[in-house]
Amino acid sequence: MKNYKLFKNAILVNEGRSFESDLLVYGDRIKRIDRNISHPEAEVIDVNGKLLIPGCIDDQVHFREPGLTHKADIHTESSAALAGGVTSFMEMPNTIPNALTPEILEAKYEIAAQKSMANYSFYMGVSNDNLEHVLRVNYDQVCGIKVFMGSSTGGMLVDEPNTLEALFSRAPVLIATHCEDEATIRKNLEKALIKYGNKIPESEHPIIRNHEACMISSGLAISLAKKHDTRLHVLHLTTAQETEMFNHNIPLENKRITCEVCVHHLYFDDRDYARLGNLIKCNPAIKTEIDKQTLCKALKEGKIDVIATDHAPHTLEEKSRDYLEAPSGLPLVQHPLNIMLTLGKEHGWGIEFIVEKMAHNPAICFGIKNRGFLREEYFADLVILDPTSHLTVRKEDLLYKCGWSPIEGAILEGKILSTFVNGHLAFDGHKVLPISHGARLSFDRN
Repeated sequence: MKNYKLFKNAILVNEGRSFESDLLVYGDRIKRIDRNISHPEAEVIDVNGKLLIPGCIDDQVHFREPGLTHKADIHTESSAALAGGVTSFMEMPNTIPNALTPEILEAKYEIAAQKSMANYSFYMGVSNDNLEHVLRVNYDQVCGIKVFMGSSTGGMLVDEPNTLEALFSRAPVLIATHCEDEATIRKNLEKALIKYGNKIPESEHPIIRNHEACMISSGLAISLAKKHDTRLHVLHLTTAQETEMFNHNIPLENKRITCEVCVHHLYFDDRDYARLGNLIKCNPAIKTEIDKQTLCKALKEGKIDVIATDHAPHTLEEKSRDYLEAPSGLPLVQHPLNIMLTLGKEHGWGIEFIVEKMAHNPAICFGIKNRGFLREEYFADLVILDPTSHLTVRKEDLLYKCGWSPIEGAILEGKILSTFVNGHLAFDGHKVLPISHGARLSFDRN
């Protein structure tokens, strides 16, 4: 096998520019970016004028391993990620057992080392009584600390004020928060139970998990971060009001408080519950069209820094239960680029903007070493993309173990022709190759 790969006739998309160039890879690294490169030992890959972009980095996924592998596992979901142009992911701690000690966390890394098809990192989890464990972790190879400031799948709610105060004052690394106020949610659920009994319609979900719940919790997280100068990353914004809490006048590398939006909160709104019901039940909830449009506007303005999927698969049987019993979460990691290209036509987002939000900015936010950009000596995580083609989302093409998607039947923009991980072809446009080349992410936060 040749150690050199030479990408010819490419349109590189990087750092706000699209430009014609060749790109030479040696082993797992980009060695040279220039016009008219030649190399006698290189395998030549003709890009045929298509786009060559850095692989996307998804900072929020749930791959369900260990403990919930009837829904998904690291191999199946990382394979789906590659088909979606996602070459690196950061996975959540609410697996079974919850990742609440360094030892349990490292056990997840050991699984990923054997099974992950993409590059990987895992968050350390927080409970009301494990702070000393959180402080024992070596965060050079751990993406951050995840705090559920509102209950979600897995029962890891952190609601003790003293715990939150201590965590924000002592955290040595980025804290990523799920922000929903539990008291508000419980109050709203009680009202819904009085009105509907146990047959609550799915359309009540954004009313139960409403704007107020998000605002209260996000406000608390931001106030704690400002008080203690904590590095805070607020996950999956869903409300117009929350976007006003974030500053767009500071360069990203200088921000202490950043935030993310997920593709489904840009794509769906509360009118879609009538059609899709529990299939789009997620926490925090998909809300109104006004919220969706305001999130899109805030993304363009720079108030929102990162785009992610919050990929969270459940079986169709589980999702088919009544509202109160159906779990929250939806699978999306196979199509985030296609969704963003589709939305880009509506909102005027160019490919440079999409690459910024899905590759560059996650790398900057988390301090990921040598990934997220097309730069010499960076890892060769690459995607060849045809932005002029279209993709119909078909059940038979899904790589998720759960076997379904809420966007089945949708016609989306763009087609991913190839995905390379650490210089190796991992997805050829039709199938994921059987050999894993995924590596553990490293971080440089100095």
